[in-house]
Amino acid sequence: MSANSRPSLLRTLTEQRATWLVIPAVALLGALVLLGNFAATPQKVSKAVAAEATTPAAPASPVKVAEAPTTPPVNFTPEQKKELEKIIKNYLINNPEVFLEAQTALEAKLEKEQAEKLKTAIAENARDIYRDPVADVAGNPDGDITVVEFFDYNCGYCKRGLHDVIKLVESDPKVRVVFKELPILSKGSEEASRVAIAAGRQGKYWDMHKAMLEAKGVMNEANALAIASKLGLDIEKLKKDMASADVEAEIKKSEALAKKMGVNGTPHFLVGDRSIPGAPEDLYDQLEKHVTELRKTGCSYC
Repeated sequence: MSANSRPSLLRTLTEQRATWLVIPAVALLGALVLLGNFAATPQKVSKAVAAEATTPAAPASPVKVAEAPTTPPVNFTPEQKKELEKIIKNYLINNPEVFLEAQTALEAKLEKEQAEKLKTAIAENARDIYRDPVADVAGNPDGDITVVEFFDYNCGYCKRGLHDVIKLVESDPKVRVVFKELPILSKGSEEASRVAIAAGRQGKYWDMHKAMLEAKGVMNEANALAIASKLGLDIEKLKKDMASADVEAEIKKSEALAKKMGVNGTPHFLVGDRSIPGAPEDLYDQLEKHVTELRKTGCSYC
């Protein structure tokens, strides 16, 4: 799915910003409640001490281990609640930057957690991601660093990112690009994926891949077959391979792998244990940077 039709987790949080603006208010309220506890406790302790001072001493009894005192809950009166609400409101009005600070901290935390989960998932599924023997590839089949792309032929961002992928393949003779079909936008997307995989059986996957992503309009079986005909493929064999169990299995395997990785949008690039969701303006620069760095540090599975 395109980046704008199924946004990433962080983009969803950003677009639904209002939902998260309650966080600072809740946190502040919690702090005020704690302050209320601290304010109430000394008064009660003082009364207890005073009572003890005026009470005759009881006969000595066996020593017992004292239980830790518990702080009773504070029950605010309606007037106190109104005053707290006023304090919170005034604080947030006078310090609106708290909202942005809370949201930024939350996004950073979620991004870090997601990155760690992704690294673990990549390590656990490295062979299927990078070294699947039946995967369709572009560039150097024996390349030292592999870039993986999950994509959909009807994804506008995949179309936009194509030229960066082509640039990477043409400028780096040692890079290897693996394609994972993720036809999640429409039935036509799945039909196009079947045509592309079948074209790979005739050694024309990369040609079909580029032609279908460069084509304007919706991509489906009819349009994909028209492109295949122009490229000189054997259409009868292509149709037979499209309907084969092997092609079906390859698509299902890519979809299952995407689910394991938490990839729910297209395009999505993986380089080593690094991830690039979507097709940013500097996609080529990011890909080239990751490839260069991994060549220096080494990558055991990519």
